[in-house]
Amino acid sequence: MKTVTICGSMKFEKEMQRIAFLLETKHNLNVLQCVYNADNMEVSETERGFLEKAHFRKIELSDAIYVVDIQGYIGDQVSKEIEFAKSKGKEIMLHSEYGIASGGLNV
Repeated sequence: MKTVTICGSMKFEKEMQRIAFLLETKHNLNVLQCVYNADNMEVSETERGFLEKAHFRKIELSDAIYVVDIQGYIGDQVSKEIEFAKSKGKEIMLHSEYGIASGGLNV
């Protein structure tokens, strides 16, 4: 079983949660997810730094990253995550490509 870290813009938060569920239940992947701020709590710059550090650590622990690039959108932070993953030799799985190839995973 491959371990992947899901990466994507928080504007796709609901989609990422759904995709993570499908990846684990239908595609035999172990998904490390980002932390969702469902209650819209205020987050300081220091706390943002902690979240970023934790997310990059998840990427280090993964075999690959799964990039949720709905309508081709990849923001600045996700671009940094992709570059970091590449620097660590991780596989980059794009939802726009994987979703089509996997029999209707697209959201």
